[in-house]
Amino acid sequence: MPLAVCATPIGNFEDVTLRVLRELAEADVVLAEDTRHTRGLLERHWIRARLLSYHEHNEAKRTAELLPRLAAGERLALVSDAGLPGINDPGARLVAAALEGGVPVTVLPGPSAVETALVASGLVGERYQFVGYLPRGERALTELAAELSGWAWPVVAFESPQRLPRTLAVLARVIPGRPAAVCRELTKRHEEVARGTVAELSRRFTEPVRGEVTVVLGEAPPAASDGGEAAAAVTELVEAGVPRRQAAELVSRLTGASRNALYRSSL
Repeated sequence: MPLAVCATPIGNFEDVTLRVLRELAEADVVLAEDTRHTRGLLERHWIRARLLSYHEHNEAKRTAELLPRLAAGERLALVSDAGLPGINDPGARLVAAALEGGVPVTVLPGPSAVETALVASGLVGERYQFVGYLPRGERALTELAAELSGWAWPVVAFESPQRLPRTLAVLARVIPGRPAAVCRELTKRHEEVARGTVAELSRRFTEPVRGEVTVVLGEAPPAASDGGEAAAAVTELVEAGVPRRQAAELVSRLTGASRNALYRSSL
């Protein structure tokens, strides 16, 4: 039997898929990051299953224990507390070991805090970069902010609710005018999506908050050195009869400037 990697709700227990529920009900063992949390999900959907802990502190040991069981045909389902295992959660080690050992792996997709926050922020671009949890140290965070200032596309990151005020303060020193959103408690009763510039959000969140936090940075404006020329080139093409979106895309390919930013600047 393949190892089943199952995405679970990021907040609201009703967001789980029917396919995941069936897999959890039929599995011989459900590997859970926190068995208490997963038991709550199972009880909510009237599922009785055998649970076994699988988290960052026992991942190596458990992987070695589980490979023979997988090879013997035991049906194992892997879940984390929220979202898809392996994405900033335990699971990647077991998946890699299973594949290397010739055990098939099937992934049952579902809720994702990354995509949910990105769409809720209203800052969706042609592509985006996910950077996981932001660095704890101020120097490392400042260096990352400087690096991201040259990235034209949206950026999504996770952050601790306790460190959010400090993080926004550091980002505000480097990229104060960049559009951003702080997404808190997504899909839950007290969901909040706060939008504004990084500087505005830094002034808003001066105290630690509660709940899971995802930060989204919007597209960076075109570089000052060529942004004006790129925008002017779009305008000239439009005046020559080229459709506005096509003109923005063409200049974006030639200059590296954001297509969406060029399009907006030409309106």
